[in-house]
Amino acid sequence: MELILKTTQLCKQFKGQAAVNNVSLHIQKNSVYGLLGPNGAGKSTLLKMIAGMIQPTSGTIEFRGQPWHRQHLADIGALIETPPLYENLTAHENLKVRTLALGLPEQRIHEVLDIVQLTNTGKKRAGQFSLGMKQRLGIALALLSEPKLLILDEPTNGLDPIGIQDLRELIRGFPHKGITVILSSHILSEVVQIADHIGIIASGNLGYESEIQQGADLERIFMDVVGAYREAR
Repeated sequence: MELILKTTQLCKQFKGQAAVNNVSLHIQKNSVYGLLGPNGAGKSTLLKMIAGMIQPTSGTIEFRGQPWHRQHLADIGALIETPPLYENLTAHENLKVRTLALGLPEQRIHEVLDIVQLTNTGKKRAGQFSLGMKQRLGIALALLSEPKLLILDEPTNGLDPIGIQDLRELIRGFPHKGITVILSSHILSEVVQIADHIGIIASGNLGYESEIQQGADLERIFMDVVGAYREAR
């Protein structure tokens, strides 16, 4: 089992309150890892630490067998919260801004637009896109630097069933392209259809982590974990 990312007793406190408490994740290379938990469980805070957006209070992060360093951000793509789009620009123009900032070749724009199936949007501005198209453009931005790890925080939020299906198929294909995905969600049925492994977080604590087993009663496990930490509070 080759791990691309490992956290050990990772903690984050805000004003003395623990948002993430001693979380130890094990993310296998070329897999989809579903980080599941109710709203406010600490998922986004955990992902922001992995993506370098906030610093841990304590604990460690290892990426590809080495202590996490800012240089690793070249290999980590992230879409956390809303996609960072210029609504008055086209899909191509949004990606052009990022390629210029990162010093990437123009050819990469066409490659990522093809991956997320946004090649035919032409002069349509991002502000006129559907929510699903905006999410896919956000993923395209995260893919520009050819990351080995892609972090997606609640990517299906607000999407209609067709948008969810399109995004699900897109995400399932990433491990075959050499991209490991960490996907957070509060919807169990969504994670089960996409992920190979699952971690359940409640009140900032990782209460369960395992490969998804055929026939496992994940709904009961989820409710047990959430219930246990709710009672502990």
